[in-house]
Amino acid sequence: MVDGVGCVFKFVCKGLSVPVFKRYMRYSPVLAEGLMSKPPITASEDASIDDVARIMWENRVGCVLIVDRENRLVGVLTERDMLYASAHLLFGRDVKAGSIMSKNLVTASPQDDVLSVVEKMKDFNIRHIPVVGRDGTPLGVISTRDILDFGMRMLSLFIRPD
Repeated sequence: MVDGVGCVFKFVCKGLSVPVFKRYMRYSPVLAEGLMSKPPITASEDASIDDVARIMWENRVGCVLIVDRENRLVGVLTERDMLYASAHLLFGRDVKAGSIMSKNLVTASPQDDVLSVVEKMKDFNIRHIPVVGRDGTPLGVISTRDILDFGMRMLSLFIRPD
């Protein structure tokens, strides 16, 4: 308290002293579960890459989560993996998704805040991050598009068209 009026500090402008009161903001983090696209698009590790490409096309997604028989996440097949398959002429040869999927998974939990998810995506240079439950089952996916849409919503709070 300053000068007994409860102000945090004074703002001085043109010789006038004006008390400035600090507002306390409550922080409500945006969690992965609120940002993820759900339900996740999945395929079996035994599915052919031709089938996974068809699933991607039909669902208009750039990432398919690969699951085992118990529906636990074991890998991710992305557009980049499909480019690899195309460049190496693997389509039409009954190549299984499990053979070209990314196995070194970077995942998020539903309770992770969006900043930590974005940092993981940046640090590992990935465009999709699966959100998984404690038992390893996929719950959803956060893509760079989801992050961009969230950012646009936040910007619209501050920038209004005339």
